[in-house]
Amino acid sequence: MNDFLKMDIFFIVTTLAVIMLGIVVTLILFRVWRILGHIEEISRDISEESALLRNDVAQMRARIKSEGFKFSQVLSLFGSRIARFWGKKGK
Repeated sequence: MNDFLKMDIFFIVTTLAVIMLGIVVTLILFRVWRILGHIEEISRDISEESALLRNDVAQMRARIKSEGFKFSQVLSLFGSRIARFWGKKGK
């Protein structure tokens, strides 16, 4: 075989391999981008829920300070959390 023909075959195979590798890397980066977007949505939801939880706990503490401790106050806190959870799941 001619040396130039061997070089041409080598460069054609190498070029195809680099193109295929580039396509695979691009697909992987696209998937990672989508996963990061979902993580951002989840962290936003967690942030909103933690703010709501802080408000609920603050309200419960205010009621405990004014009325004294009652077990029904703790149950109402958990009841509101469960209602919020089931309400979001249904949407």
